[in-house]
Amino acid sequence: MKQRLHGAALLALLLSLFCTIAAAVQPLDFKDAAEEKRFQSLTRELRCLVCQNQNLADSDAGLAGDLRREVFDQMRAGKSDAQIKDYLVARYSQFVLYDPPLSGSTWLLWFGPLLALLAGAGVLVVVVRRRAAALAHKTPAATAPREEEDW
Repeated sequence: MKQRLHGAALLALLLSLFCTIAAAVQPLDFKDAAEEKRFQSLTRELRCLVCQNQNLADSDAGLAGDLRREVFDQMRAGKSDAQIKDYLVARYSQFVLYDPPLSGSTWLLWFGPLLALLAGAGVLVVVVRRRAAALAHKTPAATAPREEEDW
């Protein structure tokens, strides 16, 4: 009974693996190398909304595949890169751009890491100063090494 359960689990795992691999492969038929290069360049400039730290070209998420297909379809419809980006920004906000322009709504994306670094450095300085002040206020007897007591 236990072997059947393990065998069924293994079979289910293998089937899900094969289905994932089959779903991940979505070949696109490019007219020429220039169109493929344009597509690759454009998908590297767009962010995967699921992974968030990957661009569309590198992401294996289902939504990324859908967005790659949308980009491809719009390219085939004759839209420029700027028009495709504008469409995606209108639909998903500027977050879809992997390198969003500096504006009032994206200043935190650009300067947030620097602000976090400065805040961490400030906390570190305060902690070090407090410890230094606490050590300076201790009496010499309290900081002298203790002699071991014999029992």
